[in-house]
Amino acid sequence: VGYYTRLERGHIGGASESVLSSIARVLQLNDVERQYLFDLARAATSSSHERFQKKHASTRVNSSTQRVLDSMSIPAVIWNAQQDVIAANVMGRALYRQQFEAEHPNFSRFIFLDPRAEDYYVELPLIRRYNAAMLRREAGRDPLNEEVTALIGELSTLSPEFRQAWAERDVHEHKCGTKIYNHPDVGVVELEYNV
Repeated sequence: VGYYTRLERGHIGGASESVLSSIARVLQLNDVERQYLFDLARAATSSSHERFQKKHASTRVNSSTQRVLDSMSIPAVIWNAQQDVIAANVMGRALYRQQFEAEHPNFSRFIFLDPRAEDYYVELPLIRRYNAAMLRREAGRDPLNEEVTALIGELSTLSPEFRQAWAERDVHEHKCGTKIYNHPDVGVVELEYNV
């Protein structure tokens, strides 16, 4: 337990791939949890230049990516590691209208800090658990990402629900599934999503 705790805290320098694979097998980690462990190891040994590159990589999209979003007839959004919405098409803005009322739209802040999330997300407890687990996944990819760390600190300070979800120590990668929204303009809608 002590060794795994040190690994999760980023003190993983020198752990070989075979040791990490053995840990993943013994702990019966799923694919996402296994990748999280390997990301922690990679982050512990990467150079400060690589960390700087990651830190400043995803703040907005180029015009051709925005054109692709705009050509889609389904809601589409792009967010970065700290859940800031950095691009959306018209349908995405309509679906997440309440989130876009914020000066800097952020899914995590809306989910944990905005009282309107209670009505908007039909399965809010599940959404909160997944969101905290997604942030943990991002923190594992780059433990020195100051923006992700600041968001986790902010949510930990302001949201008991986040503290509870964070304490579960789950990791999650959003891939596909179904979400149920109670949209203020159209009522309850069930949508499939793909990331």
